[in-house]
Amino acid sequence: MSFQQGTLTVYKAGPLTVVGFGGQDALAKVNLAECRDELVKLIKEHHCTTLAFDLTGVRLMPSGTLGLIASMRKLDVDVHIYNPSPDVRDVLEITKLDTLIHVHDIDIEQPET
Repeated sequence: MSFQQGTLTVYKAGPLTVVGFGGQDALAKVNLAECRDELVKLIKEHHCTTLAFDLTGVRLMPSGTLGLIASMRKLDVDVHIYNPSPDVRDVLEITKLDTLIHVHDIDIEQPET
């Protein structure tokens, strides 16, 4: 079951926490401070060790949002990105973020609703 927590859609919460952006194709209006607070809260409350971002449908992502995702590594969680668009994948490669974050082009298993 998924639920909306502010900016994020949470598909699964626990040691493996899976979040997304509700199918938005462009993340230009994401409040980074709010999003970071939501992620930190999820990580702490659910003793998260792996944080996965499902980017299905996201075509454009500002550099600040990518920086936020990368910064989650500082919270001692393993960060994964699933289904980045070709444009997002190009940015990950150019910035070398794909060497710091696990990037996958497969569908993430989501709990049944």
